[in-house]
Amino acid sequence: MNAETRLVRCCVRFTIACVVTGHRERKKQRTREQIVDAAFALFRERGFQATTVADIAAAADIAPRTFFAYFPSKEAVVFHDFDAMFESLRARIEDRPADETAIDALRSWLEQAMPAMHAENEDEALRKRMCMDEPALAARQQHLLSKLEEILRAGVARDLGEPVDGLRPKLVSAAAVAALSAIDSKSDKSQSMALLDETLIFLRGGVAALQERSG
Repeated sequence: MNAETRLVRCCVRFTIACVVTGHRERKKQRTREQIVDAAFALFRERGFQATTVADIAAAADIAPRTFFAYFPSKEAVVFHDFDAMFESLRARIEDRPADETAIDALRSWLEQAMPAMHAENEDEALRKRMCMDEPALAARQQHLLSKLEEILRAGVARDLGEPVDGLRPKLVSAAAVAALSAIDSKSDKSQSMALLDETLIFLRGGVAALQERSG
């Protein structure tokens, strides 16, 4: 077998591997979406407590063990999109221009993400109601929001030139997350952004004052 033939065969194998991998990933994504759709349909119909993992698996036409290959619990399905959102925010803050603050990067990211987090989305509205009714879900949501605080804290620490575990980055990021949690998700996007901007004016002023004091 000459070198040219080996090269052609390698290229063919590589192409086949890419096709197979792409098909596999698309299939996994479809299965994940089926699980989420089935779960929220059952939550809406029966309520969170009355819905079991077995019910979700049956509605999604998969085995229960397949469910656990995608989600560790039914609680995790409720917050199925949080990890992707957090990674998107992390990338936005870490890759921001040198003249943009973490607070401004947060604002820009939220303006893009707000439609997906809106109450006009039936699943988002249902998630909010379940978190209000189910203490375990409310606690899990609060735990997940602590990840948002960690991401923002790292950005604020960079702006202030301080360690990530410093008191001032902690105070600013905690205030930001508390304010975001207080914004009523039933408001339309313009109202939500107006409330957000009022909050960010306060936060920007605080960061600027801390920077002056450090200087």
